[in-house]
Amino acid sequence: MIDYQLEPELSTDEFIDVLVRSTLGERRPVDDRERVESMLKNADLIVTARLNGRLVGVSRAITDFAFCTYLSDLAVDESCQKQGIGRKLIERTHEAAGLMTRLILIAAPKARSYYPHIGMVPHDSCWMRDPA
Repeated sequence: MIDYQLEPELSTDEFIDVLVRSTLGERRPVDDRERVESMLKNADLIVTARLNGRLVGVSRAITDFAFCTYLSDLAVDESCQKQGIGRKLIERTHEAAGLMTRLILIAAPKARSYYPHIGMVPHDSCWMRDPA
């Protein structure tokens, strides 16, 4: 049974480990510990999924708790995917932020087909500026 909880004090080591095990680590600065620590420290919501105490999934979001919630990271250990963990992490994150907020995310290339499957709709006017 998967245990879901808000975990604002998630350790940097566990976060990096699940990022790598999910393949999201390919697009996150997992080799820059200080930056990852800052990512965790400055998140508004961190929701975890644990199986027998082992971290198997995490969502990390930034929100104003009133209008919008940006789901920056959604990572599920590859060995635990296709079990509904990602969907549940999204639901728990949205509930914690407030269901009146609009949940926004940018899909990882490998996950583009996942989000329509769980009822999310694409938006055609997202704009980004890459880091300097």
